[in-house]
Amino acid sequence: MIDILLIPIALVVVLVMLHAYFGIEILKRGIIFTDLAIAQFAALGSSISLGYFHEEYFYPLTLSFALLCAFLIAFASTRKLHLEAFIGILYILGASGIMMVLSHSSEGMEHFKSLLASDILFTPLHDVLQSTIIYAFIAMALYFVYPKLNGFFRELFFFSLLAITVTSSVSLAGVFVVFVLLIAPPFVSMSLNAKRPLLVSFLFGWFFSIGAIVISYFYDLPTGYSIVFMGALLTVAIVMMASRSEKKK
Repeated sequence: MIDILLIPIALVVVLVMLHAYFGIEILKRGIIFTDLAIAQFAALGSSISLGYFHEEYFYPLTLSFALLCAFLIAFASTRKLHLEAFIGILYILGASGIMMVLSHSSEGMEHFKSLLASDILFTPLHDVLQSTIIYAFIAMALYFVYPKLNGFFRELFFFSLLAITVTSSVSLAGVFVVFVLLIAPPFVSMSLNAKRPLLVSFLFGWFFSIGAIVISYFYDLPTGYSIVFMGALLTVAIVMMASRSEKKK
């Protein structure tokens, strides 16, 4: 049992650490569905690879579409418009594009399900190590380069790094898992007014994702959807209790 669970647990530990940081920045900007839109564009690129190129050019197409969405969001963030509405339109553009591309594929619906939430229980160790290296370079870029930029280039750099992160994460875990790992941990830490929001985000993200992996293993449930469900359920409960206590004060 330990051998089977070790790799997916290692994967979510790494995923939570980088995604929680991006999630805090996204919540500060007030553009919650940014990651969903980028993830959908990344998924659209992978769908085009499956539907038209027999899964050739998978990574270049996935990354190219994610970067395109990141550029559009960065450009829009410097303009006076309803940014959340614009991001919502990008999301449905990507989602509808996926369905159109996969409509004539015999494997279309299975691929679509895996794009939403993958069964990470059987993720190869090679994929985890490869993504960990990518995330390490992204973390260094966020620490050393990002603070020195400003204006449009600062936003473009941030969303481009988010696009690269999401490209890797979607292929490993799926769109819904990426969203819940990005938003749920920082949402809880901010709702609790944590003095160290990043640390609390890490702990909460690790708690529900590792717990979901163990539960999915023993009860033969889809691992990706178990992570999404448990993360969303606990987040709703904690945020509601936190808001109730604030109201009493």
